[in-house]
Amino acid sequence: MASAGGKAGKNARLEDIARQAGVSISTVSRALNDSPAVNRRTKQEVWRIAREHDYDFRSTMPSGPVGADATIAVIVPAPQARETRVADPFFLELLAGIAEAARDRKVDLVISHMFPRSVEDLEFAMTTSRAKGMIFIGQSSLHNGFNELAKRDHSFVVWGADFPDARYCTVGSDNMAGGRRATSHLLRLGRERILFLGDTEAPEAEQRYRGYRNALEQAGRDVDDSLVLPAHFDVQSGESSVRSAIESGLKFDAVFAASDLIAIGAIRALALTGRCVPGDVAVVGYDNIPAARLVTPRLTTIDQDTNLAGRMLVSKLIDTQGGQAISERLETSLLIRESCGA
Repeated sequence: MASAGGKAGKNARLEDIARQAGVSISTVSRALNDSPAVNRRTKQEVWRIAREHDYDFRSTMPSGPVGADATIAVIVPAPQARETRVADPFFLELLAGIAEAARDRKVDLVISHMFPRSVEDLEFAMTTSRAKGMIFIGQSSLHNGFNELAKRDHSFVVWGADFPDARYCTVGSDNMAGGRRATSHLLRLGRERILFLGDTEAPEAEQRYRGYRNALEQAGRDVDDSLVLPAHFDVQSGESSVRSAIESGLKFDAVFAASDLIAIGAIRALALTGRCVPGDVAVVGYDNIPAARLVTPRLTTIDQDTNLAGRMLVSKLIDTQGGQAISERLETSLLIRESCGA
C-alpha cells in the first residue's frame, strides 16, 4: 500500500511504484525488465523508486545458471579524448583478477555496455542497474562526478588514482611510488636524459609523472619539460611520440613510459630508426602485461598485482554494502629485464 503522502512503502507493489512514478502498471513492468519500449528517463525513475523501496525486482528476472548470491557489474568510463580501452591488455588482466574473486564469492560478473562520459551517465548507470554493485575501471575525467554520486550511493568502487578529496572508495597502485622507482633505477644506471611518455590528463599517468619528477629532484636533476611527451595508452601513440622526438633532434638516452603498451611502441620506434635498446636508449614501462615478457628485448616494468587488486575490489564492494569502504593503495615492484641494461 502507498502511504498517506502517496509514496510507495517498503516491499512496494507494482501499482505502488506506478502511482508514485505517474505511469501505468504495464509501463512499470516493462521498465523493470529493461524493455526498449520504455524511454530512458521513465526507466531511470522507475528503477530509482524500486531501489528506494526495496522492490524485489530480481524476482522478475530469469534465474542465472548457477544461482549466484549476487551480481556485480564492471563499467569502463570513456578515456579522455579516446575511444574505448576495453581491449587494453592491462584491463583484461585486471578483469581476470576481478572474475576470479567474484567466482570465489559465488557472485556473477557482468561487463556493462555503458560508456559513461558525465555525472549524468554515472547516475543513469547506478539507478538503472540490476547489479548489487559496480566496479568502475578508471576515473577518466569523472572524479568530481564520482564524488557527487557518493553523496547518495556507496554501492560502487573505482580502480584508479587516489585523490585527497575523494568521497568514494578507490583501489589502485601507488602510482607516484612506481614512477619514482622506475626513474630512480634509470638514474642509477647512469642515464642522463630520461624521456617521460604518457597522458598527464589521465589521473594514474599524471601521478606516475609526478613520481618521475620527484626522482629527478631527489637526484638533484633539473626537470626538462622538453623531455615530457604526450602519449595515450597504446602502442601506436608511443611509437609516434618517440619517432617525432627523434625527428626533431631531441637527445635522450632513456625512456620511462606510463604503460607497457607505450613502452613497446617506443621500442619499435627506436628499432626502426636504428637505435639499440638498451645500448643507446634504456626503456622502462608500467603494468607488467604479458606482452612485456615477449617483446625483444624483454621489457623492464613496474608490476601491479592484478589478482590482489581483483580481490580487493570485489571484497570492498560486497563486504561494505551501505557504507563507504576505505581506499587502499597496492605496492608496486620493479621487474628488471633486458630493456634497461641492468
